[in-house]
Amino acid sequence: MGRPISIVLAGLGGYGEVYLAHLLDERDDERFRLVGAVDPQPQRCARLEELRGGGVPVYQSLDDFYRHAQADLAVIASPIHWHCRQTCHALAQGSHVLCEKPAAATVQEVDQMIATRARAKCSVAIGYQWSFSTPIQQLKRDIQAGLFGRPRRFKSLCLWPRGEDYYRRNDWAGRLRAADREWVLDSPVNNAMAHDLHNMLYLLGDERDTSAAPVNVTAELYRANAIENCDTAVLRVHTAAGVEVLFYGSHASAADFGPVFSFEFERAVVDLAGGAAEIVARRGNEVLKCYASPNSEPQMKKLCACCAALADSGEIPCGLEAARVQTLCVNGAHDSAGAAVAFPAALVRVARRAQTRLTSVAGLAETMQRCYELGVLPSEADVPWSRAGRTIDLRHYLHFPGG
Repeated sequence: MGRPISIVLAGLGGYGEVYLAHLLDERDDERFRLVGAVDPQPQRCARLEELRGGGVPVYQSLDDFYRHAQADLAVIASPIHWHCRQTCHALAQGSHVLCEKPAAATVQEVDQMIATRARAKCSVAIGYQWSFSTPIQQLKRDIQAGLFGRPRRFKSLCLWPRGEDYYRRNDWAGRLRAADREWVLDSPVNNAMAHDLHNMLYLLGDERDTSAAPVNVTAELYRANAIENCDTAVLRVHTAAGVEVLFYGSHASAADFGPVFSFEFERAVVDLAGGAAEIVARRGNEVLKCYASPNSEPQMKKLCACCAALADSGEIPCGLEAARVQTLCVNGAHDSAGAAVAFPAALVRVARRAQTRLTSVAGLAETMQRCYELGVLPSEADVPWSRAGRTIDLRHYLHFPGG
């Protein structure tokens, strides 16, 4: 483009604060220029005065922004149920989009975004930062090249305790529908841990910007907190190539653990031990190759990648098609499991932790780890509180609920 990329940021709270910090702290970066900020409640933003002091106008809505200005790139860091409408509006105004994960709450919304993008002839990136990282890109190239043989089974486990403050931070956390009745489906697998499910499918994609096509999903959803949706989810997905993908995640564990993953191939196993650990590929006791932690790079690499793509027509590694499969699996998981099963009251514990009240389930961490090691769902391990879900065919699934 030969000039800084103009950016409007929609969402100043939550993860939007991470984007805002980068845009304000790196304001001397000649690659971009923040030209507007959008939030219906901007007074909650800790850096509001700094934003206004820097001459950046703040608007109540994207409609207000586009009535007064334009932007090359719209960064959507709003609640999940606003992703589709705000992305489509920005595209209709001629802006390219970087939308936070997940792409949307429902697969029909993602398809609407894809259709709107095609009409607008603009790009849409989805902010799964691991997909933009060098280690994941290197690992994906090696998988595609057949370095480890055919993939057989991918599994991931994440136990992140979340307290009362997490579920009270807004009016849609832990909800199936938001106050406006739009689907939000907020849960570990559709918010904090959406990365972990998406990453497995993304690594199995045939091209740099594609994910593997899931053909079915079987899910079990549970809750300990007083919320509408689940705080614990276990999914089994099969891809069109026959790879089994297993996801284990919970906010109701007393233990803080992960994310970890283990990817099984014909000739190797690729493991991540969590935190800042390297990704290690082994054949038996022999280390074949190591990759840096996917957490070793700045999260804002995705923003820099989008700016670079607009500046020189570069490639977006994770767009709507690559992200759609996560939404597809989440929608199918809700059809599979139905309403989340409440954990037995006798196992539920409530304790003070770090200025909040944490609800957890006795023995849940051990059960999730055992199921992860065995590669089974809780109902297959005869866990007393478990309830099996039905298998949902995803091959022609176009609408949630019901396919």
